[in-house]
Amino acid sequence: MIDRDVVFTSAGLHLSGSLTDPEGSDRSPCVLMVTGSGRVDRNENQKKFPINVMGRLAGLLAQRGIASLRYDKRGVGASEGVFWGTGFYDNVLDASAALAFLRTHERIAHDKIFLLGHSEGAYIVTRVAAEAPDAAGVVLLSGGARLGEEELRWQAEQVAGSLTGVNAWLVKLLRIDIVKAQKKQLEKIKRSDKDWYRTQLVGKVNAKWMREFLSYDPADDLSRIEGPVLAITGSKDIQVDPGNLERMAGLVTAPFESHVLPDVTHLLRSEAGPGGLSTYKKQVQKAIDPRVPDLIIAWLERQIGSTTGPQPQHGFE
Repeated sequence: MIDRDVVFTSAGLHLSGSLTDPEGSDRSPCVLMVTGSGRVDRNENQKKFPINVMGRLAGLLAQRGIASLRYDKRGVGASEGVFWGTGFYDNVLDASAALAFLRTHERIAHDKIFLLGHSEGAYIVTRVAAEAPDAAGVVLLSGGARLGEEELRWQAEQVAGSLTGVNAWLVKLLRIDIVKAQKKQLEKIKRSDKDWYRTQLVGKVNAKWMREFLSYDPADDLSRIEGPVLAITGSKDIQVDPGNLERMAGLVTAPFESHVLPDVTHLLRSEAGPGGLSTYKKQVQKAIDPRVPDLIIAWLERQIGSTTGPQPQHGFE
């Protein structure tokens, strides 16, 4: 396995990434990896919070002869740009630029480039795939199938219901209605024309990104994807509704396979307890649930070796 530092250009900015390919291989199948929301690097890590989904997957894929590209967002890691001025559609543009880079790379099989995204990254690759009929396939980890604002409202309800211990006591003591507070904050963001601003409770808010995400509905893009789709979400995901997989099944016209993994959270870790936000710091100390990479690798190998395409499967465990 070789990790190569690469740089590609998007909107005049130099974005840095890692091209991981099997040692000694030539013209390998490749997976373009797009990370989730927040100021995370190419591996999906941020200071004191190493999610490391993409770094882990890159190594496992290389062991099976599959290359991958993962990259730092604008203003993160070694990439140019300003993170706080970057919107959702800027992120889509950057993913499209990464795909264009792979299409001309001498070590990549250009007809076997797959798109993989986690959380926000799943929304991004949905958008990119809708405009890229030549993509070999799409992997959606914790992906959505309805308006961004609807998803965030669902998320607030789940977070409110998952609070335990001191956090639950404080919310009750201070009579905080989390859902109502979120609604108020979202309305403020929609009225704003700033790229970002500060708030008392959460610090900086990327208002540009939030406005664009709130208004994005992936339903039409899901219906336009031409390549096969694999969708995986954990049953204990409280940030993206596992019910989205059933919605996707009714929208995607390409071969579609889906899995709701029991006891898996938004961080793609297995959790015996409720799996709320309060457990996230403990969750990242664990390895990714092995069912996730196992399903991805098996699916990719079927696509790479397939000439007629797989039959649709629906795995709502």
